[in-house]
Amino acid sequence: MANVLITGCSSGFGLLMALKFARAGDRVVATMRQPANAPAELTGPIVTEKLPITIDRLDICNPIAVAAAVEQAGQVDVLINNAGIELRSSIEDAEDADIEKQFATNVLGTVRLIRAVLPQMRKRRAGTIVTLSSLAGIVARPYGGFYSASKHAIEAIVEALHFEVQQFGIRVVLVEPGQYATRLLDNAFKGAHFTPDSPYWETSNRFDRALEKLHPDGKLGDPQEVADLVYKIANDPSPKLRYLAGEDARTIAAAYRSMEFEAFEQMSRQMLEWKD
Repeated sequence: MANVLITGCSSGFGLLMALKFARAGDRVVATMRQPANAPAELTGPIVTEKLPITIDRLDICNPIAVAAAVEQAGQVDVLINNAGIELRSSIEDAEDADIEKQFATNVLGTVRLIRAVLPQMRKRRAGTIVTLSSLAGIVARPYGGFYSASKHAIEAIVEALHFEVQQFGIRVVLVEPGQYATRLLDNAFKGAHFTPDSPYWETSNRFDRALEKLHPDGKLGDPQEVADLVYKIANDPSPKLRYLAGEDARTIAAAYRSMEFEAFEQMSRQMLEWKD
């Protein structure tokens, strides 16, 4: 039985991971910014199934809140960094405040949680930290460049962390999902000048439509796949550093890593029929 702290549990991967670990018998602290608005999909099973889940308030952009949440959680055997947001914008149309908000959440917020749990994990010489990255952390997405940049940053930070904490028996893992049916895009925010008046607006819309060709049946991945994968990783005594999740992620990442950028761009444009 492990003590598991998960961020961003109000929907999507976080909610499903909280249920997955708790149903397996682990004690879960499921955090979110507004516990009063916790979904019935989470609160219901806590009551009906008597799941060992505690819902706690946590804004990962608040250093004091992060320290308090980790202290309240007590021993953390597994930390899952799942909370994140996405800025949708051309590079030109985003203001400094938009970019700062993107990095404050996805990068600094994640790093705060990691730093907060490391002292106790080092002392015990044990612990697992799983961080949700993205395919966008490998291949930059047009009109989502700052989101991609935040995930590229997380990739570098966690890779460096792997070398630093391995000596203390701490395992760190990156999970890189492709497109899944979560609320990430529903909760995305747009750059200050990324409006229908932007010279990039229509090409962005065409790119979004082109991406639909990656899922010709119209179905995005089942997010339960990611929850199951993270649970498996957390219980693997020798996990890999990186795990791609989703057929689209595995296919695109393999192509990107196997050829020069210009060849990858040409292949991608042909596959998506995107000529802008």
